Amino acid sequence: MIRRFLVLALTLVTIGVPFSATATERRPNFLVIVADDLGYSDLGAFGGEIRTPHLDRLALAGIRLAGFHTAPTCSPTRSMLLSGTDNHLAGLGTMAEMIRPNQKDQPGYEGYLRSDVATLAERLSAGGYQTLFSGKWHLGLTAEQDPHARGFARSFALLQGGHNHFGTDADPEKGGRATYTEQGERLTRLPQDFYSSDYFATRLVDFLGERPAAGQGERPFFAYLAFTAPHWPLQAPPEDIARYKGRYDEGFDVLRERRLARQRELGILAPGVAAHTPRNRDGSWDSLTAGQQRLAARNMEIYAAMVDRLDQNVGRVIEALRAAGELDNTVIIFLADNGAEALDVETTGAEMLAGALKGADNGFANRGTATSYLTYGAGWAQAATAPSWLTKGYQSEGGTRAVAFVSGFDIPRRDGAATEYQSVADIAPTVLELAGVDATATRVGDRTVRPITGRSWARWLRDPRVPVYGPDDGVGAELFGSRAYRRGEWKLTDIGDGTWRLFNIARDPGETRDLSLAEPERRTELVEAWVSYAKTVGVILPDSVPYRP
Repeated sequence: MIRRFLVLALTLVTIGVPFSATATERRPNFLVIVADDLGYSDLGAFGGEIRTPHLDRLALAGIRLAGFHTAPTCSPTRSMLLSGTDNHLAGLGTMAEMIRPNQKDQPGYEGYLRSDVATLAERLSAGGYQTLFSGKWHLGLTAEQDPHARGFARSFALLQGGHNHFGTDADPEKGGRATYTEQGERLTRLPQDFYSSDYFATRLVDFLGERPAAGQGERPFFAYLAFTAPHWPLQAPPEDIARYKGRYDEGFDVLRERRLARQRELGILAPGVAAHTPRNRDGSWDSLTAGQQRLAARNMEIYAAMVDRLDQNVGRVIEALRAAGELDNTVIIFLADNGAEALDVETTGAEMLAGALKGADNGFANRGTATSYLTYGAGWAQAATAPSWLTKGYQSEGGTRAVAFVSGFDIPRRDGAATEYQSVADIAPTVLELAGVDATATRVGDRTVRPITGRSWARWLRDPRVPVYGPDDGVGAELFGSRAYRRGEWKLTDIGDGTWRLFNIARDPGETRDLSLAEPERRTELVEAWVSYAKTVGVILPDSVPYRP
């Protein structure tokens, strides 16, 4: 079906006929769902114990992407997702909040999505799609940077990267710092029962409900649902938290081993693959006091509740599509925006989060409410990224290998998981090719835009023997001074300490064995390749490290 659809689409484009005007087959809809700081093994389909039946069902019915990679943090990933190109070219060479003095006012470090890149929504809108957005934007704060100005016909957006999940920070007259917009217009009030995952899903369902019924001449849609869960602060409805009471009393070391075992059972982690040893500043679970363990377990209960609630809301959106007769014609792509977050409010995050922590009530009984402000720390985060090395903020596998899957319309079911390298920048060209929209266009509307550099998965979805990236294809990356370059089975990594390490990532995905001494020529070759990449995209290494969990 995909093959027949693509032949029809490309034929029409070649002869200059707008696809939507003459196509006899309906073009697919697209639903892209992004979770914020979700750990690699949090979902049941990837080895987790959290209740995620809706996401698991979708993942197991499609293709789990065990080699999918993002940037190490949220806004750079989102820039790559929507632009189909490197974050430095898209304007997010670093996060807007983390721009250093030597990067300020430099090309590629604008801190928002540049106007000379076209968003996926802009390209699809020009190609006849209806475009819908609900959730976290984090790609600019001004009116011309709002999702409504960047191609989304209907939008409800949180413009910043984080917020109070119960919406208590919306009103600027009450000191609220979060900016919410609908159709580009700022909102200063939210419903009293606002909870982020609930409301983001509700608004998307509302937008979908405004469309004509299936089969009545409606345009296909591209919907982008960007949750802020389970990003800190850890906050969730009490009934969801209660479901996990006592579940994590054995601690993060036990959880990590259980998840690794489950990954092997599910066929997404090969037997014999070495897992990287966790780096916990506070030591093992057994080194914590009983009081520390009690608080840490509570934090993880709240985190699990946030993931559970996110899944419930995915279920609501899926049911709305089914009721509208649209589900069978919708391609669904799910991803987390980076590795799990290891920041700890008492240590590594104390300075960064000082303003938010002032006045917060983090007493045991109040944890998870709107007036608390919590993270869950490195122990739980590394249980979620195992077998990978480190967490969010690093170019290691733990920071950039994210949970992802593709499912839905004409997506074949595959057992186990696909381990080939894939990039978040590939999503835009993949969606465009499946939609029959020219991904090579450098004119969108009335402006010239940068070309897409990601690779389409369309042929690979039909035939897994067709590689997206060949053994000689190189991919570079950088954020916060942490750098990486991969080519084929090999990956060069600098976690920000200035030391290049070389790994055979196919045999050692946990990055446990540095082969720099055994392969000095290869190391030198890849270092030179990274330098060339950095010049091409305009990397400016920060004069100081702004973020290191």
